[in-house]
Amino acid sequence: MNTLNAPQASTLDSPELAPRVGPLARPSRAVPGPRGPLSGFRIVRKPIEHTSVDFKRYGDVVGYRIGPMRIFLVVHPDGVKHVLQENHRNYVKSPDYKILKRVLGEGLLTSENPLWLSQRRLMTPMFHRQRIAEFGATMVDSTLKMLDKWSSLAGEGATFDVCNEMMQLTLEIVARVLFKVEIAGELAHEIGHDVTVTNERLGQFDLGTLLPWLPTRRNREFRRAIRSFDALIAGMIADHRRHGEDRGDMLSLLLAARDEDTGEAMSDKQVRDEALTLIAAGHETTANALAWTWYLLSQNPAVEQKLHAELAAVLGGRAPTVADLPNLRYTSMVIDESMRLYPPAWSIGRSPLADDEVLGFSVPKGASVMLSQWLTHRHPDFWENPESFDPDRFSPERSANRPRYAYFPFGGGPRLCIGNTFALTEANLILAAIAQKFRLRMVPGHPVELQPLVTLRPRYGLKMTVDPAQS
Repeated sequence: MNTLNAPQASTLDSPELAPRVGPLARPSRAVPGPRGPLSGFRIVRKPIEHTSVDFKRYGDVVGYRIGPMRIFLVVHPDGVKHVLQENHRNYVKSPDYKILKRVLGEGLLTSENPLWLSQRRLMTPMFHRQRIAEFGATMVDSTLKMLDKWSSLAGEGATFDVCNEMMQLTLEIVARVLFKVEIAGELAHEIGHDVTVTNERLGQFDLGTLLPWLPTRRNREFRRAIRSFDALIAGMIADHRRHGEDRGDMLSLLLAARDEDTGEAMSDKQVRDEALTLIAAGHETTANALAWTWYLLSQNPAVEQKLHAELAAVLGGRAPTVADLPNLRYTSMVIDESMRLYPPAWSIGRSPLADDEVLGFSVPKGASVMLSQWLTHRHPDFWENPESFDPDRFSPERSANRPRYAYFPFGGGPRLCIGNTFALTEANLILAAIAQKFRLRMVPGHPVELQPLVTLRPRYGLKMTVDPAQS
């Protein structure tokens, strides 16, 4: 049985939890939310389920406590905009990112000013639209190689986990286009396993999360995964230095970088942190977005049919290119709508450096502010029938009056994900290349359940079969 929306449907539709998201309270009012000094543990254990209920009950700002720690859930787009854009200088990454640093170190995702600003400026040229257009051919080539393997499965009823397939594909792509190395086969499987281990270790809170030195099974696996990552990146750095030439890739750029004031090169540790951040974040999020897209298409045949019609009209059976993307408008809306319903990065954490006011409520210095793409992307004031899969809601006409931060799958403000254009180009090309050849179908009875870790995964994967597109 499909269990994906069962908890939400039975809980969120209850009459006693009717939305109360009207006029905002004045600062003199206490922030609404569940009471008690440990009320925040609810959202640590089951974050999406409990924050969904609390938003319906309390409104656009919800307060929690875990002992002395205060947590504020902010759902309204205006509040998101305030934190990420209008008052971004007052906010840094929330304390939970310190746990993520155990893997990524001081990479672009976890670092703060001035290191972050320096690294961001350094890496921006690699993500220029012209460079990404050059990457398109590699993205499609890797996808077509995967489809050769799928051809033997088509029509035979053979099952596979589309999550694993998308993970290995996007890992191969990011390795080829950003580092000029081949990561496929058994190596891709091992790296994928290590990414899963770290994702689960960082995303599932327990005593071992607080005390990483404890000799628990998860902590041992976590340390082994980090050693594997370190060995992989060290090998890549050594190979680049041994050959010496500029390969025009991200690793060459990082190794050649020099400090403007001192002329010093970047340390191997910093190169490692940036490279691992790009490998981990650069394939995990796109793979999850695509996996959820295949699930949604399998459950919505009318949308799937409209997608196939566009691909047939624009591509006529040939492989897609970056030049085709402006004409694949519905394809793009399918990706956008998939990331609305199942945002790969399902929440963002920030912490104010000084006392602030968000949506009329006082937020003290040092608190944790939780911005939830999962909830904001379903806010009933901005999304009609928010649980339905309707790509046409991203048409220019229907998007015209929607607030910018009603939809923020890549964050926003100065720390908008540097790879957003890369990820969208990759997702659209992969979707177009696969969908014009195949239709994916869920295995009957396979459980589909959310697993909100660092990214939003299907807990049991997505078991599917593949059929030719024309069938």
